[in-house]
Amino acid sequence: MNNAPWPKGKKLVHLDLKGAPPRVGYLHKLIELFSQLGADGLLVEYEDMFPYEGDLKLLQATQHPAYSREEVLSMQEFAKSKGLEVIPLVQTFGHMEFVLKHGSLSSLRETASCIGTLTPHREEGLQLLIEMMKQVVELHPGVKTLHIGADEVYLLGEGEESKLWLSSPERTVEQLFLSHVTKVAGAVKAKWPNISIIMWDDMMREMSPETLKASGLVGLVQPMLWDYTPNLDVEKTVSLLEKYCSAGLSDVWAASSFKGSTCVHTCVPSTQRHLENHERWLQVAASVSAAVHLQGIALTGWQRYDHLSVLCELMPAALPSLAACLQTLILGQFSAEAQRHVTERLGIPSVEYFVPCVFRTSADDSLFPGRRLAELTVELNALLNSDDIRFFDNNMYVRGWFSPFHRQRKMVTSLITRQIHSQASTYLATIQEKVEALKEEMVRLYPDSTAEEWIEEHVSPVAAPLQRIMEDFSACVTETQP
Repeated sequence: MNNAPWPKGKKLVHLDLKGAPPRVGYLHKLIELFSQLGADGLLVEYEDMFPYEGDLKLLQATQHPAYSREEVLSMQEFAKSKGLEVIPLVQTFGHMEFVLKHGSLSSLRETASCIGTLTPHREEGLQLLIEMMKQVVELHPGVKTLHIGADEVYLLGEGEESKLWLSSPERTVEQLFLSHVTKVAGAVKAKWPNISIIMWDDMMREMSPETLKASGLVGLVQPMLWDYTPNLDVEKTVSLLEKYCSAGLSDVWAASSFKGSTCVHTCVPSTQRHLENHERWLQVAASVSAAVHLQGIALTGWQRYDHLSVLCELMPAALPSLAACLQTLILGQFSAEAQRHVTERLGIPSVEYFVPCVFRTSADDSLFPGRRLAELTVELNALLNSDDIRFFDNNMYVRGWFSPFHRQRKMVTSLITRQIHSQASTYLATIQEKVEALKEEMVRLYPDSTAEEWIEEHVSPVAAPLQRIMEDFSACVTETQP
């Protein structure tokens, strides 16, 4: 389908640093590539990678060092030199797991069991947010826009203080949400009147225009409507944007996805899935009325679904998807011209990883920062998901002659079990060879802890059954030796 190119406004690439934070040298290479691909801004979600100081120092990551103040400043200077605006994102209501997981701050949770949602009733909670934003803003000199998050505020209204607040006549959870966000946005404006404020929109989708008008948010915030699905409902999304506009929230943003939204543990993205998402967003942009002022679009690249979930696709494996999505926005479709631009720019024959030998070209790695890691990720992912390996302990020979029944009783047929052992040994050696190469490349671009986590999450569950077979074989052979 032919669409008009994305209208005026920023095209932001989202850097989700709460998982797999790139080493600074690699981060600079990525920023340069983003600029060359057509982005003109970064939406940076630091979470525990920000160098919080003073009483907030406990928020810093412990698995690996947070970025230093000098590194945060150098990233901004480098981005600015490439024509990219940096917009920091600080969560202020939901998804505050990295804050509320700490025992000393647990009393600020909405409910004891939900470590992601801040209670909106404590003054110390608001002061905590103000101090977090103060430290972030002050380390972003000249910042024009701040994103205050506020998506997926789970279990709001379930805390005891909220139940008491809601017991008064005509009070609603919607009002509870809006009152907190208005306080946060108002505090930002009071301290930095020239900063524009973005917030996620999902908690407001069911609210009436009248409720939004009465909230005090009009003139304070710009909603960012997110939808990452390939079958985005264009008509419904347009209607939602028009509703925000009718409520006085006419300055709005869109948020698409180039990775991190397919499945919580995906290793390799489907470019086609993300292209379809961007094509739908182009239809939305072409369908809204002139009264809706689209400020831009954030191409999100989630690294975790939340602070405590597993890693999604690493950035190198997602760069073809990002490049294709940006070209689609720039040209209005992923045409032959767009595909040629992406493949030539990255030095690859295709933007999809299921195409054989997708990386087998002689192009310089400088075209595609992290190319080798992307290649190894694709290869190892394919190996780990092959039926022969993933279901090895369920094949006919293992089930027939080396089942748990046989292993427990040491009743095995030597000829067949030796063949099983040989095959398991070969598979493990192949996996180990790939893993060692991947780890060597991954620690060049990411902290050691990222490589350890990735291997433990993706490799260990597949290798463990093979290792158990090897161990049980040794025990059975020892038991049955004459």
